[in-house]
Amino acid sequence: MRLAPAFHTELHSRLRADLDAAGLDALVLDDPLDVAYVTGFAHFPNERPVVAYVPREGEVLLLVPDLEREYAADQRASATLVVYPEFPGERSPFAVLRDAVGTRPHRAAHAPSTSFSRVRELAVTFEGAEWTVSDLVAGHRMRKTPEEIALHVEAARIADAMVAEGARLVATATGELPTEAELAAHVTRFGADLMHAEHEDVVVVPMLTGGLVYSGANSAQPHRLPGGDRLRRGEPFMLSLGCAVGGRFVESERTFLLGEPTRAQRHYYTVVREAQEVGTEALRPGVRCVDANRACLDVIRRAGLARYLRHRQGHGIGLGFHEPPWVADGDETVLAPGMVLSSEPGLYVPGHAGYRISDTVLVTAGGPRRLTGYPRDLSDIVIGA
Repeated sequence: MRLAPAFHTELHSRLRADLDAAGLDALVLDDPLDVAYVTGFAHFPNERPVVAYVPREGEVLLLVPDLEREYAADQRASATLVVYPEFPGERSPFAVLRDAVGTRPHRAAHAPSTSFSRVRELAVTFEGAEWTVSDLVAGHRMRKTPEEIALHVEAARIADAMVAEGARLVATATGELPTEAELAAHVTRFGADLMHAEHEDVVVVPMLTGGLVYSGANSAQPHRLPGGDRLRRGEPFMLSLGCAVGGRFVESERTFLLGEPTRAQRHYYTVVREAQEVGTEALRPGVRCVDANRACLDVIRRAGLARYLRHRQGHGIGLGFHEPPWVADGDETVLAPGMVLSSEPGLYVPGHAGYRISDTVLVTAGGPRRLTGYPRDLSDIVIGA
């Protein structure tokens, strides 16, 4: 589940080449996902800075507080550790980093996500350096290597198993149905148990397994958190689940219908099913994200249901559940092999329910490849008819 050191060695070489081409001496990264990508160190982010320092020449440095030192070593982080005592401490952690840097940078960059206060501290600490913004790492993160794709594939298998287990629990309930929170807790525990039972050296991230579960009218609120409402027969419910293997995420999401579908339920689900099919087929090399999104959502618009649209077709997936590119209006990124995306159109009828289907899709030279594969036909998502 953990990428071999060769992955990071090659990545460091590519980043150094990028720095050279951009005329930069160093790149500072403090986003926890960027740090994990560049060094292999996954951690729980808090107020204590954890920073990857990538120089054009020399070793990559990983700045960590002393309380993270052993954990970084246990994860075999692909970087030289630089340890500071505590935060805020008598000396700034960035001063400790500066002292560990061999040659001070003349021109350096930080990621767009770095906070204003940290940018200001970098400028003060690395006195005389010219600082700029660079999204070099984001460009690499968008296109996955074969080693990363293998992790996404395994995550997809587990996420599909979580969806299947959630459907099974509801289908076999003999008395009252579970609450949203009970169902969410069950599938989260099932996914984590499955992962630990079948793998050694699990890369633990803040959300290893989990997702959203909502039912009935609650599911018309796209990101509502699971609550104490109990599933009810005759109403739809949604399992929006995912997991991370080796720190690489997928999402597998299905809307289920409890009991014989009504005419309206059939209609809403069928339209979303067609939109998801059209949108997924549009995820091909050379297609702009904005165009794939339009093709997908136009299916819903042509069905006369535009008033129930609340969001784009999808987004990139990698070390985060949501990351660039965005399969949405306004994103003209051209799709390329190696990109991993969600395809998740939905419609949301206030007071009734939401209907959404999501698969994690890999863009390949030959077209889209669904990594998640839980069945999507109407007959597959009806429970207890």
